[in-house]
Amino acid sequence: METIQIKPAVLFAFFKIVPFLLAAFGFLGLAWHYWPGLVWLAVSSAIFAVYRYLYIRKITYIIATEYLQISRGLFFRRIDTIELFRVKDYILEQPLLLQILRLMDLQLFTTDPVNTVIWLRGIPRSDLVETLRERVLATRRYNRIYELN
Repeated sequence: METIQIKPAVLFAFFKIVPFLLAAFGFLGLAWHYWPGLVWLAVSSAIFAVYRYLYIRKITYIIATEYLQISRGLFFRRIDTIELFRVKDYILEQPLLLQILRLMDLQLFTTDPVNTVIWLRGIPRSDLVETLRERVLATRRYNRIYELN
């Protein structure tokens, strides 16, 4: 099986920074009409929007045959690795905006003590849930892990 690499979509990242861009333009308008000192708030909001966009676009989800790896961060990288046999349940969410953009959010519940809930946000709509399910079951069989309820 091949390794799957997924990144959040460009439009997802853009829609996540829209409130900060609106705040930047609002502060810029207020600075123009009332007090020029508000320009610093506008510049700060715009810089944070650019940082947030780059941060979201830099997130990488790697799904190998035996593990899921989440890499994020611009200046300080953090890489979380979760064994696939620890995945217990999946929730696929598609609010209206994500449906229009043909994207999805995938929420994974695991038995990992550190990462009990894993979000794969703003990823392109695909059959990833089925692929992930097949890989989870294969790693459980390979490692002889059985679920007891």
